[in-house]
Amino acid sequence: MKIRYLLLNAYGKGGTIRTVFNQAGSMAAAGHDVEVVSVVRRRKSPRFPLDRRVRVTAIVDSYGAPPAPEPSAWAARFSGRGRASRFVPNGEVAREHFTRDVESRVIRWMARLRGGVLVTTRPALNILAAQHASTDVVRVGQEHMNLATHPLDVGTAIVRLYPRFDAVAVLTERDREEYARLLPGTRVVCIPNAVHTGRKRQSSYANPVAVAAGRLKGQKGFDMLIPAFAKAVAERPEWQLRIFGNGDREAHLRKLIDKHHVYNHVFLMGFTPHLDDELAKASMFVLSSRFEGLPMVMIESMTHGLPVVSFDCPTGPADVLTDGREGLLVPPRDIDGLAVAMGELMDDEGMRVDMGTAALAKSRMYAPEAVHPRWEELFAELAAERAGLRRKLVRTAA
Repeated sequence: MKIRYLLLNAYGKGGTIRTVFNQAGSMAAAGHDVEVVSVVRRRKSPRFPLDRRVRVTAIVDSYGAPPAPEPSAWAARFSGRGRASRFVPNGEVAREHFTRDVESRVIRWMARLRGGVLVTTRPALNILAAQHASTDVVRVGQEHMNLATHPLDVGTAIVRLYPRFDAVAVLTERDREEYARLLPGTRVVCIPNAVHTGRKRQSSYANPVAVAAGRLKGQKGFDMLIPAFAKAVAERPEWQLRIFGNGDREAHLRKLIDKHHVYNHVFLMGFTPHLDDELAKASMFVLSSRFEGLPMVMIESMTHGLPVVSFDCPTGPADVLTDGREGLLVPPRDIDGLAVAMGELMDDEGMRVDMGTAALAKSRMYAPEAVHPRWEELFAELAAERAGLRRKLVRTAA
């Protein structure tokens, strides 16, 4: 089967890219013809590992190209460069990447597709595919964020356009129920993202190190994590918090570190391509997000046997964790509660071992061998339904 995954930027950083690469590799290993298509390309190769059987192509490939001269106002008007998208709602955070020119090229690419499956991976791409992708392909729209986080104009487009998909795939059962209520008659399936759970170095639970990871954005709540950790570390000065990732909130977070006098305890580590190694050095993982889809870095930490302390934010943490078993869930945005929960694990190595062991066992539910068959079954069913519809149309025409 021909399967195409469309990403905004397959050469960038982020959980969606990593999980789509995992999906693509799993399907290629099963013998399918798999291609990852990037709307834009600005560097030589992807940052994350990808099965060599998966081809990576780009629609707008500017790697190695000299900067294009700025067109005149007249030329920009008629070329589409600089003009905003016609179809992507203002509330879509990626809208700035969809100039009229980029959008037109994506639409032309979608319209030419023949056969197989197209999987689009964010609202902007879903909205374009629902309107413009060839009906000769099976169309699956993936949602990597929970429904409630979408702005009103994005939600309005979802209601109007997602019913055109052959299927809409979401990450948690709670989101499946919400999308199904919003889109009656639409096929909405829950298939979680997969993480590699193979041979990984496990935590020793002895290092006084907590880890958090994600883009330095408001969504990830590191501005709440830093004061919470300051409270917890006040009585446990041997502990460190290492935050991996980069983003536009870095300066603000450094000011918070200084404000709470934890410059010897909290470290902004930047992006690392070797997060697995860093997780193995830690004794707990902390998730402080305001909202999530399905927090894959949390599940990745669990593959190293790390217990988790997490806000019970919508959605994801409570869909994975049982409070008191694989970790501790704290009411959303409860900074004091987060500090107390971290302190409990800091003080009790036996608790870290027990919860970490349970976390490792739970992570196997998200292994490729557990998730992959669900994708393969979905694609096969949708392709069979599409083939049956074609046969029916042929018979009717005859």
